Amino acid sequence: MPKTDNRKPKTLEKAIIEPAPEPWEAPVSPRVIMTFARPDYHFLSRQTQAGAPRYIWDCALREGRWQGRPLTITAPAVGAPYAVMVLEKLIALGARLVLALGWCGSLQPQVKVGHLALPTGALAGDGTSRHYDPTAPAPAPDPGLFNLLRQNLSQAPVPWHSGMVWTTDAFYRETVELVRHYQVLGALGVDLELAALFAAGAFRGIAVAGLLVVSDELADLTWKPGYRSARFRQARDLAVRLALDTAAQWENSNV
Repeated sequence: MPKTDNRKPKTLEKAIIEPAPEPWEAPVSPRVIMTFARPDYHFLSRQTQAGAPRYIWDCALREGRWQGRPLTITAPAVGAPYAVMVLEKLIALGARLVLALGWCGSLQPQVKVGHLALPTGALAGDGTSRHYDPTAPAPAPDPGLFNLLRQNLSQAPVPWHSGMVWTTDAFYRETVELVRHYQVLGALGVDLELAALFAAGAFRGIAVAGLLVVSDELADLTWKPGYRSARFRQARDLAVRLALDTAAQWENSNV
C-alpha cells in the first residue's frame, strides 16, 4: 500500500500559480471595501458615486470616492475560497488596505440583530485559511486598521461588541454541537470569510480588517433572522459610513 503524505504545507513555500495582473486589467485603489451582499454593494456605490463596474471572476469592482479619496468597492465575494481568490487579485492590482464589511449570525445572547461586531480574530472553521498559515487557529486582523476601526466605533450610536468570531465554510451545517462549541470559546458570531481574509492578508503583508452587522441570532440554538428589520438596515447604513470613513482616514494615519 502506498504511504499517505500527511505533511502540512509550508507557509513560505512558493506556489505554482502566483497572482498577477493581466495586460488588460486596470489597477484598483490602494483602499478597497469588500462586501458580500448586493444591498451593501449598491448602497456603497451610491454613497461613493462609483463608476461603471468591471469584474474579477464575476465579482464586481467599482471605483468611487469618499472624503476626496479614491477607493474601490467590490462584491459579492461570498465564502472563504472565493473571497480570497478575489483578494489575491485585488492585491496584485494594487490594493494595500481591504476592509471586509459583512453580516454575521450572533452566538451570544447579548449580541442582537442590529448590533455591530468588530472581530479581534476569527476561529478558523474554514478550509482556506490554513493554506496561508497552517499554524494559526484564529487569524487576526491588521492591528493598525483594527485600532482605527475601533476608534471610529467608539462614538457609534448603536451597541457594538469586540471579540472573536467563528468562520465556517458550511452555512447549512451550523449544527447545535458546533454552535455550542464556539459559544464556549466565546465567539460573538459566525461568518463565512474573515479567517481566510485575515490569514491571506497577513501572508501578503497588507492591512485587512473586518466589520460585521448582526443579521440573525443563533444563541438559543434556533434561527432568528433579522436582516429585513429596520434596526438591521439602520445598523448596516451606519456600518457602511464607518467603513468609508475608516478607509479614507487610513492613508494618513500612523496607527
